Amino acid sequence: MPDTPTRSSRIAQIAAALTAASLLMLAVGLLAAQTGLLAPVTSFMLFAVGTLLGGLLCGILGLIGVFLTRGGRDPLGARRSWWSLIIGAVLLIAVGFAAGPGANAPPINDITNNLNHPPRFVAAKKQPGNFGRKWDYPMPFVLQVQEAYPDLHPFHLNVPPEKGFALATQTAQAMGWTIYRTDPQNGVFEASDRTPIFGFVDDVSVRVRPDQGGSAVDIRSKSRDGKGDLGANAARIRAFGKRLEAEAGSSS
Repeated sequence: MPDTPTRSSRIAQIAAALTAASLLMLAVGLLAAQTGLLAPVTSFMLFAVGTLLGGLLCGILGLIGVFLTRGGRDPLGARRSWWSLIIGAVLLIAVGFAAGPGANAPPINDITNNLNHPPRFVAAKKQPGNFGRKWDYPMPFVLQVQEAYPDLHPFHLNVPPEKGFALATQTAQAMGWTIYRTDPQNGVFEASDRTPIFGFVDDVSVRVRPDQGGSAVDIRSKSRDGKGDLGANAARIRAFGKRLEAEAGSSS
C-alpha cells in the first residue's frame, strides 16, 4: 500500500507524543508531590494518568506502529513505535508493582486492631483538612476488616501500662509520626503520618491500657484522602506493632 509509510509515520508520531506527555505528567506529579506545589490527591492523579492511561495508550499505539512499520518501510517510525511500546510496557509494569501489594485491600480507609472498642479521635477533628469529617468508626467497615485483615489484634506487651505508653510514643516518634495530642493519664496519644512519595496525611490514635499483668495497645489509622487506602493503614498498624513489641521485648 503506497500510503502505509505515511499512516505509520502519523501513528508513530502520535505514539511518541503521547509517550512524552505521559512521562511529563508522571514527572510533574512526583515533583509536585515532593515540593508541595499541588495537593497530594492532584499529584497522585497526574501520576496515575501518566502511568496507567499513558502506559495503555502508548503500548497500544506503539504496537500498531511496530506492525505498520515492519519490513523496514519506515525506519524512523519503527524506532518511535518501539520506544513507545517499550516505555508503555515499563509504565504498566510499574503500576502493577506499585498497586500489587494492596490489590486485594477492601475499599475502606479507616482500620483498627480493636474492632470491639476502636480508639477515638479527639484532637484530629481540629487538624487542618479534617473539619466536618465523620469520626465514629463505620460499622460496615467491621466485617471488611475482619475478612481482609484477620491478623490485626491488640498488641500485648509484658510491661506496665505506663512503660507501654512511653514505648508507644517513642516508637511513633522513631517512625516519623507527628504527635499532636498526648494524654499519659489515660494512656492515649494522637498523631499524623505522611506517606513518603505523595505526602498523603493519615491520622493515628493509639491507646495503651492494662491487660493480663502487662499492657495492651490499640491503634486506629485513618486516611484523610480517598475512599480506599490500598492497605496502607493496615501496613502501618503492623509495622508499628512489630517495632513496638521488639522495643518492649528488649527493654523488659
